[in-house]
Amino acid sequence: MEERYIASVDLGTSKIAVGIARIQGQNVQVVYYRETPSKGIRNSYVLNPKKVEDVLRVAITNAQQELKIKISEVIVGLPRYYVRQEVKSASTERENEDSPILEQELRDLKNEALQTYPLKDSKTEVIYGAVAQSFSTEDCLNELESDIVGMTAGTLEGNFKVFVGNRRHSTNIDSIFNSMGISIAKKYFTPGITAKAVLKEEQMENGVALIDLGAGVSSVTIFEGRIMRFYSAIPFGGNSVTNDIKSECGISFELAENIKKGYGACMHDKLSSFGNKTLKIIDDNDNTGIQVGVKYISQIIDARMKEILDALLYAIQNSGYADKLRSGIVVTGGGVDLVNIVNFIKAESGCIVAIGTPKPFFTCDDNALARGASAATTMGMIYAAKMDKSLNCTSKPPVQPRTPDPVRAAETVRETVTKRKIVMPPMPEPVRETGHPEPVREPARQTGPAGQQEPLRQEEQARQEFGKEYTLPHIDQEEFAEPQEGMPSIETSVAAAQEYANVQHGNLFGYSEDEHSGEKSQKKKEKKKRSFKWFERMSDTVGSLFDDMDNEEV
Repeated sequence: MEERYIASVDLGTSKIAVGIARIQGQNVQVVYYRETPSKGIRNSYVLNPKKVEDVLRVAITNAQQELKIKISEVIVGLPRYYVRQEVKSASTERENEDSPILEQELRDLKNEALQTYPLKDSKTEVIYGAVAQSFSTEDCLNELESDIVGMTAGTLEGNFKVFVGNRRHSTNIDSIFNSMGISIAKKYFTPGITAKAVLKEEQMENGVALIDLGAGVSSVTIFEGRIMRFYSAIPFGGNSVTNDIKSECGISFELAENIKKGYGACMHDKLSSFGNKTLKIIDDNDNTGIQVGVKYISQIIDARMKEILDALLYAIQNSGYADKLRSGIVVTGGGVDLVNIVNFIKAESGCIVAIGTPKPFFTCDDNALARGASAATTMGMIYAAKMDKSLNCTSKPPVQPRTPDPVRAAETVRETVTKRKIVMPPMPEPVRETGHPEPVREPARQTGPAGQQEPLRQEEQARQEFGKEYTLPHIDQEEFAEPQEGMPSIETSVAAAQEYANVQHGNLFGYSEDEHSGEKSQKKKEKKKRSFKWFERMSDTVGSLFDDMDNEEV
């Protein structure tokens, strides 16, 4: 059976993740996954392409050297912030009203909705994608896409959610890979495909809110009836928590991040005896140092996480689907590493809460990072692209990869050396509540610069090793041309991905149903009215915060 490889790049605020998977039929094996601290990215969008390129070039070179392959193209995610959702309808008169409606007619209707959507400014905006919400004929209203196929009708109308983003944020990604000589096979608006990678079919059927806690952006995506119904994002995340610890304790950002990762916890009043422990931070040039209580650190985390969560719950309430979340809330992203985060969200929202990690649609040779919540977006893009049989991201047949190094697989962050060191007590078991166990998390292994090579030396070695054997693919410069008058302003690779879209669930982001997913549930769970106990105490300040962000010009 023919092999092909998919290379996925997740450009995050705090990390750049490179994942490579070998595809053989329906078998997916993740043979490489590494996370590298990012530079030049703010709120999930590329702010400084040159800084991002420097980091990404080293990350991709490392992957090529380890696997002995040449990456000629990649799939990459679009930014999650500065994205707004709009409603668009399209209709058509059918030539033969007695013939059954075909799937191709629905695709054509979706394309028409995208082509005719009136952007405010096609020079600054671009359509990231769209999702079909419902279809209607003269005989029925608001039917699902899977139900409308096969009906007969004279007229056909579709309603769509259109997601519009910043054009510069997209073209900055293009310029990075163009400079590296790597083409972009597909771009994905990632909230939908991240959800497909971590959520169960019954959760998306019965109603669920997926909260993605990133470093620079936190977002909420709502699914109901297996359709993506709502999306919203705020420019706050794990970096906001780290900055609060940094400011309150008077320490560096790197040190604050290490403290958060090793001893960060929510619900300071539930820490028991552990809350009485003290972290002693010693400076080599100052033997006195400073002392910080673990409970005080937890109080700082609680204050910021409550602000982030209140904003996300406010967005859920305004979505119109707050009383339809029969499957509650699923939380994913790097923020789930905080101890007691599940119990914290449960206490604030009154919903059932679970952690979302990538579904086991792949094998990964003891690479534990690839199965973690922080890898959900990367695995989601691989999950979405695996159905495109024409996609192969290597320029020559790859060889069998080497056995992964378990030490490198355990590394989640490369830290810079500082003059300070921390004397910390041993980490106790996290607080557990009956029926909602928290996963026990081990602190990330730390490495110093002794095990790192200089980026320039790595790049030079890669050029010497691969320069004669491979040639860089040609990049068509027309991709970066300004949009012409009257032409649709749709993200090129997003538009191309529609060909592989899932027809049954009305999606234009390029992902497909997994053939090995479980059967649909035969009966829906009994509907129960829910109300968020926090809604009565919600202040008007959160509403004004969203008004300010909606009016912000980008």
